[in-house]
Amino acid sequence: MGFFKKIFSSEKKETLDKGLEKTNNNFFSKLGKAVAGKSKVDDEVLDDLEEVLVSSDVGIKTTVKIIDRIEARVAKDKYLGTSELNVILKEEIAALLSESNNGEDTEFTIPANKKPYVLMVVGVNGAGKTTTIGKLAYQFKNKGLNVVLGAADTFRAAAIDQLQVWADRVGVPIIKQEMGSDPASVAFDTLKSGVAQNADVIIIDTAGRLHNKVNLMNELTKVKKVMQKVIPDAPHDVLLVLDGSTGQNAFEQAKQFTAATDVTSLAITKLDGTAKGGVVIGISDQFKIPVKYIGVGEGIEDLQIFNKYEFVDSFFK
Repeated sequence: MGFFKKIFSSEKKETLDKGLEKTNNNFFSKLGKAVAGKSKVDDEVLDDLEEVLVSSDVGIKTTVKIIDRIEARVAKDKYLGTSELNVILKEEIAALLSESNNGEDTEFTIPANKKPYVLMVVGVNGAGKTTTIGKLAYQFKNKGLNVVLGAADTFRAAAIDQLQVWADRVGVPIIKQEMGSDPASVAFDTLKSGVAQNADVIIIDTAGRLHNKVNLMNELTKVKKVMQKVIPDAPHDVLLVLDGSTGQNAFEQAKQFTAATDVTSLAITKLDGTAKGGVVIGISDQFKIPVKYIGVGEGIEDLQIFNKYEFVDSFFK
């Protein structure tokens, strides 16, 4: 497929290659064992490949789709050598990602007709939610945009403090109240302040607990309704942050949050510390929600715009 001939930004691509190194090594180690001593892709190789994909956290449903696509190509081509398997896998996984991600973005941008652009961030505690918000604020500010943060995760004092640290580090204003305050009230104040400050981007942090889906749903619905009193079409994006290193647990979190609120995009974090990078493929395919950002390192610049071509190229490096 011609899209793999694209020229990638060398610095960004190097970071991505390094970030997916554990996933890449784990996947190809398993794949090598699956095809060892085989020259032709037959039923046994496909069975072994299925096991490799599932154990690489691609997920059962997505794995079955990939295997079905490869079986169709085997039937069409009659003879398919194991030496061609990497290329075919690369193409079929990219094709799957294409169905849920346009994957063409290369910059941290916002729609020109939305000002201020309101981003509500959801996700469980520990997934990297607040860190993702800080890194997003840094990227947007670097683009010359005025950013305001809202600390609406009032369930934990630590969440408010952590967001304050990021606001100070990036050099952007933060709107906050005491721990235990009404999250919707914080969101309302943040939007009012953002409008008054002529903000380009407003990022709202929300509580990250899943102990009761009904409570979470009610809380997030209330936050959205209150925001709409200030900006009628807010939030413009509901970003779910998932910890890629948790593998199949990330699927479960995605299921819970997409049931609780209208998630419109995904950020998958901590891919550099895990061999479970295949989770990006499965989550993207199963939930049909675009993966917008991926975290591939601890540095402030290591949150990247997700580009399906770059990701698949690094996955198969």
